Amino acid sequence: MARDPHPHSPVPAQPEPPGPPSGGLPSEAPLLSVHAAVVFLAAVIIGLVMGGLMFLHDKSVPAAVATGLVTAGGSVPVLHKLIG
Repeated sequence: MARDPHPHSPVPAQPEPPGPPSGGLPSEAPLLSVHAAVVFLAAVIIGLVMGGLMFLHDKSVPAAVATGLVTAGGSVPVLHKLIG
């Protein structure tokens, strides 16, 4: 049995720079930050709940849609400050 005189290869002085991602495409910044996504998602949920409650109260689709839109739009700045 012959022994290998060099059992481990030497470590290079400077490591190789990382290659491109596996997809070959450059990484892009996300469209929305996590904070913005949470704020908008919470605003949509609040708008849907308020619109649903208004529909159950008045049985009017236009009033429910208007209430949901106004509530969702009005809650965005409040949620931005609260969740920030």
